[in-house]
Amino acid sequence: MIEGDGETPVTRVVDGDAYEERLFGKLDEEVSELREEPSADELADVREVLAAIQQRLGIDDDELERVREEKAAKRGRFEDGVVLERVED
Repeated sequence: MIEGDGETPVTRVVDGDAYEERLFGKLDEEVSELREEPSADELADVREVLAAIQQRLGIDDDELERVREEKAAKRGRFEDGVVLERVED
């Protein structure tokens, strides 16, 4: 894509902690772009980075879904615009 625009990409391979740090930085960038332009295109970018993080952390789809469901059962879901404001004693 970059070369198609007449530009030259400069790349390098990173691994380990440096790769993980790059992924989390990219996630921040993509979430910021999604906030600026809520769209399927930007959401797809966020999900792509999340998929790379999931792979890096070694979490398979079944485990992730199980944990997500457990948390939703305990804490609820983001439905109908209901959000927790605070917890009082």
